Amino acid sequence: MTAPAPLTRALTPVGRLIGLGIDIVRQTFKPPFQLREYIEQTWFVTKVSALPTALFTIPFGATIALLLAELTRQFGAQSQTGAGSVLAIVQQAAPIVTALLISGAGGSAVCADLGARTIREEISAMEVLGISPVQRLVVPRVLAMATTAVVLNGLATVVGVGGGYFFNVIVQGGTPGAYIASFSAIAQVSDIVVSELKAVLFGFTAGVVAAYRGLNPPPGAKGVGDAVNQSVVISFVLVFMINLVLTALYLELVPPKGI
Repeated sequence: MTAPAPLTRALTPVGRLIGLGIDIVRQTFKPPFQLREYIEQTWFVTKVSALPTALFTIPFGATIALLLAELTRQFGAQSQTGAGSVLAIVQQAAPIVTALLISGAGGSAVCADLGARTIREEISAMEVLGISPVQRLVVPRVLAMATTAVVLNGLATVVGVGGGYFFNVIVQGGTPGAYIASFSAIAQVSDIVVSELKAVLFGFTAGVVAAYRGLNPPPGAKGVGDAVNQSVVISFVLVFMINLVLTALYLELVPPKGI
């Protein structure tokens, strides 16, 4: 029994996207590795994403700190504000903010670049010459986005925690010692590990989606623009889905640290 035609049309892009991701992993370990292209793309993605990530994380961390401070005040647990806000930033806010900025800034640029090459038939010309576009162009860009995501996740964590500390201690009059001590009491090394793991997966996912849409744009310049918009939206949806799965697994597998 064959699947209905609408279902087949809906699942075909999903299968091709997954196939491209598998091909990227396979081509990563196949020489020659495009080191120069990787370095250039890493610098480019970092350049266009670093400042927006830092600026976006400040109000994000401040909002979390202000909200948790008000909630803990209502329950009489003001001393736990630091633990809640810092863990929320480390585990959730920092990797998500990083992924959104990587997808919106770096991913859109990668998709537009590959899309322009596709409609100019440069990709087809490379295939005719026996050059793998995935190995030559896609792998360095996807790895660059994954690498940059790890670095920017650390930046977002530091900036977010700093912003939360400032608003809780300076603006709301909290106690610095209690803010830091409460976090130290329940924080674990695994919190940082899962945060960086999320960043790697988010960056890789955003890179694969951007590359897929760039290699398969609708015809014409307008089609490239539509592909860029689609890549950003799809990346956002996948990032939140992956975050939900990883968070559920982490909370199930890693027991909380007792105070």
